[in-house]
Amino acid sequence: MKQSLQCSRPWVLFSLILCATTHVSAGTVSGTVTFYTSPNGIDEHCIVLDRMPGGVYSDADKAREQAFCSIDFYTGSHALCPKVFSTSPGTLVYDISRGSFAGKADAFEDKQCATSSPVKRGAMGEPVSYKMTMNDAHTSATFATASLLYYHFSRFFDSAIHVPVSVYRSMDKEVHLVRVTQRGLGVSAQRKGGAMNHAGWEVMQAAEKNPAAYHSTDELFTHDRKQVHGILLHPHGDRYSAEINGTRKSGWGMGQNLDFQETAPFITLRSEQPLLEAIEAGIHEAAGNSILRQAMQHGVVTEQMVFWMQELTEITLLDYIFSQQDRIGNIDYLNYWYWVDNGEIRRAPASSSTVPEEIAIHHPVKLKYTQLNDNDAGARLPYANFTKKTRMIEKIRHYNPDTYRRLMRLAADFEARGELHDYVQSSFGLSDRQFNQILNNTRLAAGVLRDACHAGKLRFDIDAPAYLVTGKSVEHKVDCDTP
Repeated sequence: MKQSLQCSRPWVLFSLILCATTHVSAGTVSGTVTFYTSPNGIDEHCIVLDRMPGGVYSDADKAREQAFCSIDFYTGSHALCPKVFSTSPGTLVYDISRGSFAGKADAFEDKQCATSSPVKRGAMGEPVSYKMTMNDAHTSATFATASLLYYHFSRFFDSAIHVPVSVYRSMDKEVHLVRVTQRGLGVSAQRKGGAMNHAGWEVMQAAEKNPAAYHSTDELFTHDRKQVHGILLHPHGDRYSAEINGTRKSGWGMGQNLDFQETAPFITLRSEQPLLEAIEAGIHEAAGNSILRQAMQHGVVTEQMVFWMQELTEITLLDYIFSQQDRIGNIDYLNYWYWVDNGEIRRAPASSSTVPEEIAIHHPVKLKYTQLNDNDAGARLPYANFTKKTRMIEKIRHYNPDTYRRLMRLAADFEARGELHDYVQSSFGLSDRQFNQILNNTRLAAGVLRDACHAGKLRFDIDAPAYLVTGKSVEHKVDCDTP
């Protein structure tokens, strides 16, 4: 019988071993645990990680976490299909609790999972993504734990960007092999241009048949080698064009990361001029590039630039801390109407360029709200930290004062081995080396910005919500050393 048991309190579940190289270091994943039992009698676990101290979490975050950990793979309410588009293998979880396939996961998987399209007839809405770690010489680089880090750290920084909620999930490897991996191997073999994805499924199949065959076994399997593990999340949004992701004309790696710094918002961040003057000059300079000019052909309003600037400071900070190697080209957005009502910012999804009648009286502005969905190429030691390598943070001259203060608090706590230090060390299943890399990168990032502050090179004049309310740029005074 399939069954689930919801724990009523956070606790350390079990030792989960992850490794950055061939060296194995023990860690733990801790939080509130929901148990599920596979047909083979294996106890699977969905874990909502404990809250990061000082983090700002919404009711929507809590609801999404609970929704993820209520998904039972064995009642027929959800079907599992292989993800065979893009470069990395993964599992798409479809809600079939109602409709013609209700209770018939086997039938759905047989009939609907044989195509590469993520759109499946008979499913309710878009699928949830179940991502696992995959790193091999011929595969794309993914480290599932990074998505958990980005989620919780973005809430600590109270970020303007949206990072999707994610939870830890383990699954019986034998069941995943039969229901997902073997089908993924077959479907991906038929796709043109999907060699890297297919290679990932080949590695996954070999590993699930023999966990020791995967070089970093503990990154993909639980300590008992009976389950694979990864994260559940539900990304939303469309991919930005060159206006944010840059021209990418210089190729992957250092080149495209330098191209990224020639976009209008990043040029503005580099400017020593006051905010509004810097924005005008930044747009003008970026428009000198034909690709960027085309991407901005419909115009970029000042409100959008202020939001983009704040979002880019958050992206570069998180990517620096986690040694993200694959950010450029992977930044998304959703369209929203923004307006001010009695001094409060309101927003609603924008499905067209026509202002809805019910909010027209407020004269809303249509803005792109940045979604940071693809975060799984960070935190692992072999990954290249291109934010650090191309000195992005060193070049920034405008910053949000609250983000700065939160970074100083984080760095000071790490140095003092305080509650944030202990939380990060005990919550994510990191190896000692992975944990120490995060500590060191945080220290370095704080040092770069603190030095710029003391040198008078950093203007604390980015506050996108405040600008939307007042239409004015205010430069704040900040104690450079305050945690």
